[in-house]
Amino acid sequence: MKKTNFIVALLLAGPLSVLGQQNETVGKSPWGPDDEIGSLNLMSNSSRLEVLSQIKSGKTYDLSVEYFVGMPSFHALGDPPYQYWLTHTPEGTVVDNPNGLGEKMNHKVSYTGDAISMYTHMGTHIDALNHFGLNGKIWNGFTPEEHLGDKGWKKTGAETIPPIIARGVLIDVKLSKGTLPKNYRITANDLQDALDKQDLSLAPGDVVLIRTGQAEFYQDADHYLDNYPGISLDAVKWLIEDQDIMLLGADNLSFEAFPPEREDNWVPVHTYLLAEKGVMFIEQMFLEELAGDKVYQFAFIAASLKLKGASAAPMRPMAIPFHSN
Repeated sequence: MKKTNFIVALLLAGPLSVLGQQNETVGKSPWGPDDEIGSLNLMSNSSRLEVLSQIKSGKTYDLSVEYFVGMPSFHALGDPPYQYWLTHTPEGTVVDNPNGLGEKMNHKVSYTGDAISMYTHMGTHIDALNHFGLNGKIWNGFTPEEHLGDKGWKKTGAETIPPIIARGVLIDVKLSKGTLPKNYRITANDLQDALDKQDLSLAPGDVVLIRTGQAEFYQDADHYLDNYPGISLDAVKWLIEDQDIMLLGADNLSFEAFPPEREDNWVPVHTYLLAEKGVMFIEQMFLEELAGDKVYQFAFIAASLKLKGASAAPMRPMAIPFHSN
């Protein structure tokens, strides 16, 4: 992706409109002043058990993407791309003898080791509630002056995100509307139309995954990053305020579409969900196999890395259908 194209798409492409929440302010958690996980409090032991009890299939869908050098990333904004390197190779170990066991042992026991370096918001990942805030505060009124140290946030870091087991629903907007135009903003009506065609309704506490079709291009970073479609404020407000959804996910780079809907906020969907409503979301998912088999409701099971203080963490979500396909 060319950096100039990304910045143009982000900030300059087309007229900006002012929409939505008149007073953007961080939300105060209904789960108390110490709450760090927001809407994930909707899960309980009984809700998880109910979901697991509905599984009638052994088939499992992997909803995550691969990590590889050259993968799509946010490095246009100055964040590091994904890097991979070998720290040990079979022949190198023979030459270097790092374990001190000698040539004979190192010829017999082939040793390979490797390392990675990456931005936490790469590949399939979940955004923690400290990722974006408003007016100097994050969800539940936590402030950097009191809660952000040199080693990350003391509140709402990725390590606080619990394992997630809930009913999952796929809304296949790509199937319902066809190929979406560049920078298309998915509306609440689009979601409702897709659900009607799928003969499906939402329920409080659901995990809702939105297919734009962008994951088809994940192996081609330039295409994947180019003016991708995303969700609108109107749509997320309908999902959260009218449908009581617990968690969201999509198959595009950054969940929402650009240019932003507000001229006074460059990521209004992010701040609405994370800072105002305490709702996390998963980006860069792989939903093609699930959509191809028309699996629209399932047990959603996922856990993220416990990166202390981090604003996001890699996640490997799975979907297990309630019924055999």
